[in-house]
Amino acid sequence: MRYPRGVPLGIFALIAGITILSIFAIERSENQQQQAEIGSRAIAIASALERRANASSAYLRAGAALLSTMEEVPAADFRRFVSELRLDADYRGAEGIGWAEVVRPGEIAAFNEALAAESATGAQLYPRPDGSQPFSVPVTYLQPDTVRNRRALGYDMYAEPTRRAAMIEAERTARPTATDAVVLRQEGENEAPGFLVYMPVFEPGPGGRTLKGFIYSPFNARDFLQSALELEDAGAFGVRLYDSESADRTLLASTFDGDVDNRDTATQTVVLANNRTLLAVSTVEEPGLSGLSMATLIFGLLVASLLTLLVRMLTQQAQEDEKALIWFEEQASIRNSLTRELNHRVKNTLANVLSIIALTRRRADNIEDFADGLDGRIRALSATHDLLTQSDWGSTPVRAVIDAELLPYAHDADHVVDLQGPDVELAPNDALSLGLAVHELATNAGKYGALSTPGGKVSVHWELAEEGLVRVEWVESGGPPVKQERIRGFGTDLIERIVAHELRHPVELEFPVEGARCVLLIPVRRPSEFMIRAGRTETS
Repeated sequence: MRYPRGVPLGIFALIAGITILSIFAIERSENQQQQAEIGSRAIAIASALERRANASSAYLRAGAALLSTMEEVPAADFRRFVSELRLDADYRGAEGIGWAEVVRPGEIAAFNEALAAESATGAQLYPRPDGSQPFSVPVTYLQPDTVRNRRALGYDMYAEPTRRAAMIEAERTARPTATDAVVLRQEGENEAPGFLVYMPVFEPGPGGRTLKGFIYSPFNARDFLQSALELEDAGAFGVRLYDSESADRTLLASTFDGDVDNRDTATQTVVLANNRTLLAVSTVEEPGLSGLSMATLIFGLLVASLLTLLVRMLTQQAQEDEKALIWFEEQASIRNSLTRELNHRVKNTLANVLSIIALTRRRADNIEDFADGLDGRIRALSATHDLLTQSDWGSTPVRAVIDAELLPYAHDADHVVDLQGPDVELAPNDALSLGLAVHELATNAGKYGALSTPGGKVSVHWELAEEGLVRVEWVESGGPPVKQERIRGFGTDLIERIVAHELRHPVELEFPVEGARCVLLIPVRRPSEFMIRAGRTETS
């Protein structure tokens, strides 16, 4: 009973905490299992990639051994050599096998003549050497002889930095060496990344061996990766292959185009023909709870809810008894508060009525004038009371108060009533005072001013003069000229005494010849709610 809500919530929080800990343990175990599976899959795929690269390197080594014994490498002999290799499935992923001989500056013309005679397209060495490199290594032959491979004939691979770096390393180590990511010349407009594997071919000479050229294989990186995955399936994982392990590495190929951030990933270094590359294997499913974790979560929440409901039902009856006692106390408090509020409202209204009666009696010459004047002013007070009643004696808009008093004149075609101003809310007593003032001004305008003749105009504009104060200006025009020698009337006294006193600001009331003018300053007070149960609802 001391903690009717705290105990059920505590039980719910306890069961929920146990459920969350269980889910954490399940997720951690499954994550460790998944990490182990990803790591195992990465090792298997890396091994398959290296097997593919080693098979290609073996063919290139065999070709280099053969070509090094030949003084020249005729096209027919090279085609026969490639055809007799009978490349098996281990060589899948490669574009073929090519020969690129070393062409020194004085040999360019002879090379172009021989290449043009051999190729059906009349290929020439390109780009033309600019003298910055000691020799060129153009593509001389590339088998199989396809339209795609013919695009590369004559291309000086030594002129491109990435290819040149791999050739220099291959010449230094005398081993097959792969390049970093490049776009193969046979790709044409396609920018699919790939790489090449170079094997240097030397010929003996009097001063030692001399570089004769390179036998090489170009690879489309995606095809190469797919061929390796035929040996080791990636399963439900995404595979990415990068050309190096450095931070500025380039993506060679990928089987998953989605975002791999925030996914479990295992990396493995893969050595492809003397070049270290990076293999990344990642999960492709969106991060989330596993099926077992979801079942545990649902079961835990269900148990927590049932226990919470049971505890709540056990305390329900006692709470209802306590609420009944509190309700009786609240009813007594409400009656007392209503009585005090009613007394306050009645006293204020009676004080206004008494002031109106006193001023009306002083200005009335007979009982009929007294009755008419009193009737109109009491009705004005009643109209404003109706507005306050509609708002439950809360704040009332300035426009609504003025509309209520000018309603009899608003739809008369002979007159113009111009109301302009922002939405401003007034406190109840201030709204009553404004209503009385507008009623007196409207009555005077209807008898003697702008509303008494056709063509008359009354403008009522209001604005926020400063924070917490609204300025209301009444201006008449187009009516009969105002007499400058006039008897001070009741309306003037009511506005300058009662209204100014209630608003606690002076009233500016003038009667120039063109029409009456009145300026009221009305405080804009923050509306306060009538909270009868304040201080008691916390105990319910």
